[in-house]
Amino acid sequence: MNRRDCLLRLTATLGAPLGAGLSGCGGGSDDTNTTPPSPPTLVGIVVSPDAATIPVGTTQTFSAVGRYSDGSSTALDKGVTWSSSNTTIATVVAGTGVATAAAVGDVDIIATVGTVTGKARLSVKAPYLQVAAGDAHGVALKADGTLWAWGENRFGQLGDGSLIDRLTPVLIGTAKNWTQVAAGESHTLAIRSDGTLWAWGSNLNGQLGDGTQNDRAVPVKIGTSTNWVAVAAGARHSLGIQKDGTLWAWGRNFEGQLGDGKDADLLVPTKIGTDKDWQLVVAGAYHTIARKTSGRLFVWGSNKFGQLGLDSGGEPVRTPTQLETTTWMAVAAGEQHTLAIRSDGVLFSWGDNASGQLGTPGGSRIFPAAVGESVDWIAVAAGARHSLALQKDGSLWAWGDNSDGQLGDGTLALQRLAPVRIGDAKDWLRIRAGRAATYALRTDGTLWAWGYNHKGQLGLGDLTTRRQPQRIG
Repeated sequence: MNRRDCLLRLTATLGAPLGAGLSGCGGGSDDTNTTPPSPPTLVGIVVSPDAATIPVGTTQTFSAVGRYSDGSSTALDKGVTWSSSNTTIATVVAGTGVATAAAVGDVDIIATVGTVTGKARLSVKAPYLQVAAGDAHGVALKADGTLWAWGENRFGQLGDGSLIDRLTPVLIGTAKNWTQVAAGESHTLAIRSDGTLWAWGSNLNGQLGDGTQNDRAVPVKIGTSTNWVAVAAGARHSLGIQKDGTLWAWGRNFEGQLGDGKDADLLVPTKIGTDKDWQLVVAGAYHTIARKTSGRLFVWGSNKFGQLGLDSGGEPVRTPTQLETTTWMAVAAGEQHTLAIRSDGVLFSWGDNASGQLGTPGGSRIFPAAVGESVDWIAVAAGARHSLALQKDGSLWAWGDNSDGQLGDGTLALQRLAPVRIGDAKDWLRIRAGRAATYALRTDGTLWAWGYNHKGQLGLGDLTTRRQPQRIG
């Protein structure tokens, strides 16, 4: 026992019999050698998140927590070295744990302290989030908020400042806050994260909405509103929905496609009616379909082939008119036909059927008719004379005109009169149709295209038509 401990014991036993409590106290030297306990050792590292999925070009920050031999855990802010198992797929800053995705694939992100390691799985997917299809141009939104465009550029519809067709995607400006995009015949509309609306391309009928009829080769801001949440583009007319549920339209109006009850073109966005429950709007070449929060569809514009789904004697309908009382979950408008999925998953079509684009027997239809017997449809797209749809299992189906391979079935068949399955893949996520070209996104973020390619609208670097899906980039 050391001297200090003896003195403490002596103090504690004052008043006790002489010598009580003093056993073990020596004459001035320690007779016990006490070794302090060893500090706990690091036995494991837990990396968070343990699994993450990000698109190419974006980052993910990882953190590490150390587990010690005494059962304790502590965040490891210093002394950790980070590394990647495959720097081709993703790199990581050694001192911070910030990983940057470089290519599609899976990689381990590893944290190391001395000889102890921990790891997490990082899956990198392709960068595409949305795609829009014009007559002969495509526009895509990437996960980093950038916009890319390709194909015909005669009117500046690509927005890169030139009038040169592009065979592969080119970056549009420097903005990284785009959230939505739509493409018309030769014009493009897009919304930024601040709610502003932008437009570029052909403007003969005021479809850009900037108050002029001048074409624009770069994005121009439309008005001062910061409340835009959705846009749609027809051949030469445009529509948008604002946060308060109001519907707006501008551009060509010869067939009543703007819905204001008139036939004069509008050069700036103009509110249609006073309703504030509009939720979705799509545009065909010369007709418009919109859904309210109730799930009801309203139609207006050209009805020459019955594409509005009601009997107007072939005459245009110039104000929004309710289509039956059914509730719908998806709708697409082609050049002169319409597709819609009812809330129970049944697919309907109506309008022009010259190339089998309705997927039903017979000629054009004035009223909606069911396509097949499936109740598993979840998404639709309509081109000039071809149609596409997705089922719940992620499979892709197509029908109608196939003269330019726009169905993607790999055959030389000129048309399909009923839906045919396209390949075996079950990971299709989004579909869009141009005049005779088709675009689709898969769940891994890859972008695919097929069909007519005379202006480079497939984005594959050449002018060769494709009859099967080909990956862009």
